Amino acid sequence: MTKRRNRLSDPVSAAHAWARYRWIMRWVIATAILAVAAALLWLRLEGSPLTVAVVIATSAGVAFSVLLAGALMGLIFLSSGSGHDEDVGQIDEDTPPK
Repeated sequence: MTKRRNRLSDPVSAAHAWARYRWIMRWVIATAILAVAAALLWLRLEGSPLTVAVVIATSAGVAFSVLLAGALMGLIFLSSGSGHDEDVGQIDEDTPPK
């Protein structure tokens, strides 16, 4: 059986995957900013009193939710794009079974 090169240790492949992850995260940050603005606008149009506490809590909650979802989705693409998913399923012939 031919041994495949491990793409996880390839610096060019890793650099490409991380650059793509950073690109995705830039879009996620922009989306989080727009989501915070939309949430605050919606609260204002609904007539809610926008105290400092409400603005901070809404901004933090919406931004954290969008950023966390985007970061986790980006890590899925990073794992797939770097070849990690395929390499994990590969059986290492040199290692004896436990």
